[in-house]
Amino acid sequence: MKTHHFGSSHHDIEQAAQILADGGLVAIPTETVYGLGADALSDQAVAKIYEAKGRPSFNPLISHMASPAMARNYVEWSEAAERLSNAFWPGPMTLILPAKQDCAISQLVRAGLPSVAIRVPAHPVAQTLLSKLGRPVAAPSANPSGKISPTTIDHVIAGLDGRIDAVVDGRACEIGVESTIISLLDDPVILRPGNITIEEVRAVLGTDIKTLTDADTITSPGQLTSHYAPNASVRLNATEFGADEKSLGFGEIGGDLNLSPTADLREATANLFSMLHELDSRAGSKIAVAPIPKHGLGIAINDRLRRAAAPRS
Repeated sequence: MKTHHFGSSHHDIEQAAQILADGGLVAIPTETVYGLGADALSDQAVAKIYEAKGRPSFNPLISHMASPAMARNYVEWSEAAERLSNAFWPGPMTLILPAKQDCAISQLVRAGLPSVAIRVPAHPVAQTLLSKLGRPVAAPSANPSGKISPTTIDHVIAGLDGRIDAVVDGRACEIGVESTIISLLDDPVILRPGNITIEEVRAVLGTDIKTLTDADTITSPGQLTSHYAPNASVRLNATEFGADEKSLGFGEIGGDLNLSPTADLREATANLFSMLHELDSRAGSKIAVAPIPKHGLGIAINDRLRRAAAPRS
């Protein structure tokens, strides 16, 4: 398969939308990471995502919507969903809500669950593409399953060239880690931390909110224990680096690369996946990572690093 490379012109986005409408796979930029998109209403199209990524079929996918109004066509809306969507959409937040009885989103997207993970992305290319298509797009990260998430078109091509129909270049992703996932199936629970922090969610809802980063049952994307993994093994909380290790520093702890010499967690978040990609491409089979503070955006960074360092299945 030849993978077409599109820019962000009106004509290119129209071509990409037509490929999606015809049941093809298109990698699209979002503000978080690049997503591998397919028509979320088509079983056949979604099956191609699993094939291209080598993704386990029990892991559900996020359905990307052009607007909250589109999202309400597929899920049972709630007061909490209204508050959170008003505060954070378009943006890096995914909500898990009960599927409507007549929900047309593919069971492959939902992994057989009675719920749907939905998001309205803020990236202008994604917004334009979704509006032109006029239907939801299922889009996990555009990389082989379990590997480092892609934040540039080069990352997408390195992992999926020849396995998907097209990729749309939207430049480097601004945020650089996947969306915060909030389950609203019962009491609100953050299932995956991200750029939107627990403090921000708590302020909008006006109530306490739980966090859950490990679960026996997979109810949302990003819950697999081993995920976001480079080919090299990963050692965390390293204050010193071995001669045989490729090193990723933070703050005053230097390294071959440094997520943020000034210990800025927002800068570190944006750099995380691109720097892991860079270190993984260098010679050597070990990566050591400096400690990252466990507050604010550091919670999301540590979540991704812990999964990257987990034993491989």
